[in-house]
Amino acid sequence: MHDKQASAANFEQHEALAINEVQLLLAEKRTSLSILRTGLAVLVLPMSVTSFLIATSSYYQWLNVWQFMLPLMLLNLLLVGLGAYLILHSIRKMLHYDHLIHQLCLEHPVLKHLLNPTR
Repeated sequence: MHDKQASAANFEQHEALAINEVQLLLAEKRTSLSILRTGLAVLVLPMSVTSFLIATSSYYQWLNVWQFMLPLMLLNLLLVGLGAYLILHSIRKMLHYDHLIHQLCLEHPVLKHLLNPTR
């Protein structure tokens, strides 16, 4: 009788640990989603600055302001690179977390019923 109770308690503790692991992975996935959102915002900024410059290009001559435009375009290029890096990095991390969650679902029957993996 005592062995059954200890085994049941151990099983419940093991399943609670698995649920906590999934909660941790989902929190990490939410962090990756916020990084993705930040990357999108950083990527859009150079596009809006460039479109503003194109819209107001009738008010200035490119040859007269090239010393201002060159650093601005280099900064825009840097921001595009940073935004692309943040987006790709966060997508890769989210796929990794999805894979780990899928692995946990395969190992624990309680998680199969809670999360119902589609893979």
